[in-house]
This record gives sequence, structure tokens and C-alpha cells, in this order.
Amino acid sequence: MADITIIENSPVGRHLDSIGETKPASYLMFNHKKVELVTKITIGRDSDNDVVVDNKLASRHHAVIQKIKDQYFIKDDGSTNGTFVNDIRIPKEKYIKLKPGDKITVGNTNLVIS
Repeated sequence: MADITIIENSPVGRHLDSIGETKPASYLMFNHKKVELVTKITIGRDSDNDVVVDNKLASRHHAVIQKIKDQYFIKDDGSTNGTFVNDIRIPKEKYIKLKPGDKITVGNTNLVIS
């Protein structure tokens, strides 16, 4: 069986595709602050992450946002409690395409792509 990195026909993938084309994302809103989207952003409870989530429901290394060409994708990094995009749990170790306005939930903390 082939390893599919990006699941476009999953419920999350279909929902994200239904939103339509918008301006490219350029930052992540987190705790009323803008975090500029760069090539790779790590999210988690450990202090070595780019975005540190101070929340016991977040794993030490919870998720990764990766830029591929001109698009951003998120991958759950094997977290205990899962990563959610627009309230839908994403599969572990699979990249899901992000669009502006998407709400990422890590533990009980929300981050918004803008």
C-alpha cells in the first residue's frame, strides 16, 4: 500500500477544499499575538518549540506546520490527545492542508491561521 502523505479525500481535506481559494496565509494568531509563518513551525509544551503551548493537554512535541511550495500543512507529531483543525481530529503523521481562517486546537488552546 502506498504511503499517502496528504489526505485530500478525508473529512478535513474535503472541508478545507470546500472553503475555496483565498489569499495565502502569512501568520498564526496565538494568545493575541501574531506568529509569522515560516518554513517550519513546531508546536508543543516543551520550551524548544517555536510555539510553546502552556497546557497539560498538549504533548511536549505536539504538531508541526510545514510550508510546502506556497501552501502550509499541519501534521500531528504523535501527540497523546490529538490535533484538531476546525474541530475535526487529524490523523497522526499525515499532512493536512491549511487555509486562512482555519482553527487549530492543541490541548485546549486555539491557534488561527490568518
